[in-house]
Amino acid sequence: MPSEKKIVAGGVDEYIAESPVKLQDALKQVRTVIREIAPDAVETVSYFNIPGYSYEGYAYNGMFVWFSYKGSDIRLHVIPPVIEDHKEFVAMYSTTKSVVSFPADQQLPIDLVKKLVEASLRTMKG
Repeated sequence: MPSEKKIVAGGVDEYIAESPVKLQDALKQVRTVIREIAPDAVETVSYFNIPGYSYEGYAYNGMFVWFSYKGSDIRLHVIPPVIEDHKEFVAMYSTTKSVVSFPADQQLPIDLVKKLVEASLRTMKG
């Protein structure tokens, strides 16, 4: 297991404020979904310099979901094997082993974001 490091809360407001203006609303939507599902998770920008969420006492400092942007995509980062387990739902999006990218020029699929965040949280908690 990688070495654990202290989770430092904060930085998400700044991350969103420094993001391209046309992406800020979608980033705020992702943040809202995560906070609804995990209201007491620690919100940080200490890993990967992107917003992430954790619960103390689990592997990898309890990190279970992150969000970011790249180009004009809103990206949701989850614990593997969440993408593979939901491949029928993410088939129309660009994916990696742990990231699904949503085009910012399309409406964010809130129900899918919820499903993936919930699955990643369950996976982390084992």
